[in-house]
Amino acid sequence: MTDQPGTPAQGPDHEQGRQGDPRAGQPDRNGRPAQPVHPWQGASTGARGVPASAAPPPARVNGSAEPPRLAPKPLHRPPVDPAQSSSFRRPPGVTGSFDPNRRNLPVRGIEGTTPPAAPLASAFGRPEDSTEQLQRAPGEQPATPEPAEDPVLWNSDERDPWRNPAAGAVLGPPAASVEQEESEPTEAGPLLSVREVLFGRRVETRALVILTVIVVLIGLVGGFLGRITAEEGNPLLNPSVTLAEVEPAQDRPKGTVAAVAQRVVPAVVSIEVRVGAQGGSGSGVVIDGDGYVVTNNHVVSMAADTPNAKVSAVFHDGTRAPARIVGRDVKTDLAVIKVEVSNPTVAQLGDSDALSVGDDVIAIGSPLGLAGTVTTGIVSSVHRPMRLAGEGTDTNAVIDAIQTDAAINPGNSGGALVDGNGAVVGINSAIRTLGAGGEGGSIGLGFAIPIDDVRRIAQELIRTGHVQHADLGVNAKSVSDGLADGAQVQNVQDGSAAAAAGIAEGDVIIRVGERKVGSADELVVAVDRHQVGEQIPVAVVRQGRELVLDVTLR
Repeated sequence: MTDQPGTPAQGPDHEQGRQGDPRAGQPDRNGRPAQPVHPWQGASTGARGVPASAAPPPARVNGSAEPPRLAPKPLHRPPVDPAQSSSFRRPPGVTGSFDPNRRNLPVRGIEGTTPPAAPLASAFGRPEDSTEQLQRAPGEQPATPEPAEDPVLWNSDERDPWRNPAAGAVLGPPAASVEQEESEPTEAGPLLSVREVLFGRRVETRALVILTVIVVLIGLVGGFLGRITAEEGNPLLNPSVTLAEVEPAQDRPKGTVAAVAQRVVPAVVSIEVRVGAQGGSGSGVVIDGDGYVVTNNHVVSMAADTPNAKVSAVFHDGTRAPARIVGRDVKTDLAVIKVEVSNPTVAQLGDSDALSVGDDVIAIGSPLGLAGTVTTGIVSSVHRPMRLAGEGTDTNAVIDAIQTDAAINPGNSGGALVDGNGAVVGINSAIRTLGAGGEGGSIGLGFAIPIDDVRRIAQELIRTGHVQHADLGVNAKSVSDGLADGAQVQNVQDGSAAAAAGIAEGDVIIRVGERKVGSADELVVAVDRHQVGEQIPVAVVRQGRELVLDVTLR
């Protein structure tokens, strides 16, 4: 036989190798027909996989030798344990990883146990018609509804592709929508400081203007509400009250006391104070339609700081009404009380500066508890400095009094001193007597607080409940050298108005503003006529020379 180029030689050895190979004639693992097995395959090979005993002759192509081809590495299949093959092999006819035809799989891969014995099931098992998981006492209800049992993965009527491993791949929407991603809260940035807001150009100018307007509006509304709250916080105070003054009369008619008394007596009340077993009485004048009554501080001072004290006002017709103290001023011996009555008769307030010595006046009050008592007299003097103090009261005042010879007795304190036209020109406050200790009746020396001072003090008490007085800041005594009188400075308080103006100890003050000063009491009333913060000239005599110093009162 002639050899063909490129064809291995055929001979007995070749056929013998095919017959000895057990894989000869069998299809491979992929079902392809078996390839011819060369006699050197499956035997021991050398370094290149060629049998050590014999190697195939080199093929020739067009008369040249072809290099030998590398043979595949033989497969090694270890033997399979029959027991493991029985447990883990695929069922017959199944080529994939799961059996789609099997429906009787155990729940969650757990094999059920054998049913319990009948006595145990009867004693401890749940009733046949019950679906509860826990055993409960008869009639007991669960505190919270039990959640429904989770459906069995793919062994149920659900066809959820996420729970059924046998489901095919299906394209669907993204797991998180765009709206959900946008609605996720973002981290807050750093807060801006006031400097960055105003000067850092981080906020638009228009926004700053709007913010400023809003803040101003809020402040105005808050201030308005605060004022209303402050005003309504104390029902005794009335910041809007103004005590009116009547026009002074040019003529002073005679023989009209009865007409004046008829008009003024209903506006004067008797005031009674009770503190336990003790008591006192005085008079008062109605000065405002809301029931405000002005009186002397020494009339009501005993009831000011006593919880169980009772103050009442008795009108000319016998009507009695409880009263409450609005405010007191111990430096002028004035106080204001409020009586809850409707439509009271209000007295007209006159002008005390228009009074002249010799003018007719009428004193109305309740001396010794006798309500509605009317006495007449004249003005004996004006601008008479009088110091008021006494036992049982905290009054320590110096008043610029109107002196009258109209009969004034204990109980007249707080009553009205009226001019010939029926206008109140003063509040009766004190008398001078000849009796020891100040006891006794009228000897024609009565003193009243000018209504101009009363109007100012009472108005401040009604509005705020207290009064602030101007203070020079010196202690003085009355002196006279035979030619002139004055108030000599004994000491100057540190930080006072006098210290700031340069007033020194030993200086004799002879004038405050436009008023001459002839005594220490007159210095007090001269300073008290001015307001806090007012700048006034003060004339002093220092080492025989007169100096004028500008003083700002504090």
